[in-house]
Amino acid sequence: MKLRVFTLAASLTLPALSAMAEPISLAGEELKQAVTGKTVYLKVSGFDLPIRYAANGRMSGRIGAVAASFAQGDGASDHGKWWVDNDQLCQKWSSWLDGKSYCFKLTRDGSVVQWVRNDGLSGTARIGG
Repeated sequence: MKLRVFTLAASLTLPALSAMAEPISLAGEELKQAVTGKTVYLKVSGFDLPIRYAANGRMSGRIGAVAASFAQGDGASDHGKWWVDNDQLCQKWSSWLDGKSYCFKLTRDGSVVQWVRNDGLSGTARIGG
């Protein structure tokens, strides 16, 4: 009986402890695997910006018409290239962000990803299939 109570208590406690775990920094191969073939949804000015990261190092993004009217850049869609360097996700759009390269440090806390760009801008995202 005591063993069953302990087992039940442990099964209820362990998920709670993992939910309180420290955020995990995504780096190196783990970072690459986290985004390759996936869509990352950046939360930007109240809108989700879906960015698809292909295995060949290419990426594409598309924002809705309403979000595009608030955006700075050339149009509602763009493409570019991405890579992992120094444990950061780096990317360069063809026209968005003036075609400049930026790198991001990503930290995962459950399903939420915190990002910090190399110029100090930060925000949240989620990674989808």
